[in-house]
Amino acid sequence: MTDHSIKGKTAIIAGGAKNLGGLIARDLAAHGARAIAIHYNSAATKADAEATMAAARSAGAEVVALQADLTSASAMAKLFADAVGAIGKPDIAINTVGKVLKKPLVEISEAEYDEMSAVNAKAAFFFLKEAGRHVNNNGKICTLVTSLLGAFTPFYSSYAGTKAPVEHFTRAAAKEFGERGISVTAIGPGPMDTPFFYPAESSEAQAYHKGAAALSPFTRTGLTDIADIVPWIRFLVSDGWWMTGQTILVNGGYTTK
Repeated sequence: MTDHSIKGKTAIIAGGAKNLGGLIARDLAAHGARAIAIHYNSAATKADAEATMAAARSAGAEVVALQADLTSASAMAKLFADAVGAIGKPDIAINTVGKVLKKPLVEISEAEYDEMSAVNAKAAFFFLKEAGRHVNNNGKICTLVTSLLGAFTPFYSSYAGTKAPVEHFTRAAAKEFGERGISVTAIGPGPMDTPFFYPAESSEAQAYHKGAAALSPFTRTGLTDIADIVPWIRFLVSDGWWMTGQTILVNGGYTTK
């Protein structure tokens, strides 16, 4: 029987320096991952990457931090090559990279659209490509998307719109990689209580989102807590391997499809 536990496995996490990605790295280490490659985007997040690396090491994992702007195919290929060279081929590949823009569609510039597409869709596509090339047989791949994929709402056209292709990338990858025992999933949290949320939202919008989920009254802020997303990711990259090709919205009843 194939071992689907995390213990002894190797992982790569794109956007693994802080917030949800950092907590995932710590959680995998706590559950016995042997080695983790943590990606961070720029010098601005290097200190966060080092803090996450230290925490994961203290939990017993071998950890390396790798910096890259992942909006080109060559950069993504280099990230995986460097990770494999440092800690070996991954059993688990998780992509948390994303960018939010809340703006009326008619005000979005071509440059803004191109950046959103590069971060949310292009990077996700080439992450899946490189994961498909490098992840070990019976491995697990998971990409972060957004619960806005199940919403009918204004102002997020470039955000939800450039996350939407990841659903089909996920389905195609699941079919193509399935013969190697690899599961591929996407998980869509609701609005999360992280520093990415607040700059994009007015005080009125913040108040709305904090009360929009069915379970909002039972949370600290009313928003999705990253600690409530981590167990789902842990499940999908371990015993939840039979779930593949799916996008799962985990949001406390914020929205559904």
